[in-house]
Amino acid sequence: MLAGEASAEAARLASAEPEFPAPGDPRAAAFFDLDNTVMQGAALFHLGRGLYKRKFFSKKELARFAWQQAWFRMAGTENAGHMREARDNALSIVRGHRVSELTEIGEEIYDEYMAGRIWPGTRALAQAHLDAGQRVWLVTAAPVETATIIARRLGLTGALGTVAESVDGVYTGRLVGEPLHGPAKALAVRALADAEDLELARCAAYSDSANDIPMLSLVGHPYAINPDSKLRAHARKEGWRLRDYRTGRKAVRVGVPAAAGAGALAGGTAAALALQRRRR
Repeated sequence: MLAGEASAEAARLASAEPEFPAPGDPRAAAFFDLDNTVMQGAALFHLGRGLYKRKFFSKKELARFAWQQAWFRMAGTENAGHMREARDNALSIVRGHRVSELTEIGEEIYDEYMAGRIWPGTRALAQAHLDAGQRVWLVTAAPVETATIIARRLGLTGALGTVAESVDGVYTGRLVGEPLHGPAKALAVRALADAEDLELARCAAYSDSANDIPMLSLVGHPYAINPDSKLRAHARKEGWRLRDYRTGRKAVRVGVPAAAGAGALAGGTAAALALQRRRR
């Protein structure tokens, strides 16, 4: 069924009229939110499940993660208080652990809990940008290490995510700056666009959440994917395109901006620039 959904989306994309930017445009790229846009549920929750399995924390703490995930799924939107609590929980859990250890475990957790939760339709959209020669980044409040693993596994260019501070390769339990959420995503995307010489009017962005309206409003081609009620209303008002993979509803046909220049697919080095990642 999932494979069929991906194939159907690919067929729709192939039949869609090419849109701005014009083929060969090297200044176009795409930015994808992660939670409930590319992947069902919250990456931080799935990370928590994997760490619990490896005895990083207690059943009580797991129950807290489960409650946050249940809220996320039922409400279909992000809650700032729950996200802040989830962030603080995660930071306390990783404090004192080596970055290399968590990265290695993150690879295993992706295979165990995340790979099977990628929305095939959104994956097809990202692949269409890649096939057109465009660069594609994840932009998420999830830890940048987790986001980078997911981006690499999906063959994307790179990821912007929340950065946890480390000293000598060990997590301190503090963040570098603020979580990459809401307006902070827009700032990061703008910084990345400046570093990569992208023209935002030629770029596309995808999200499920009204919290990402600042990021979506930056680009010339905003798309609401599995939108919460507030984003759905805003998208309809603004004439943005929509796609809902949760119910099979096809609100408006989604077209993907046409090809950018060959060889545009590059490493995610600008992600570090955009986030000003500091390692002591």
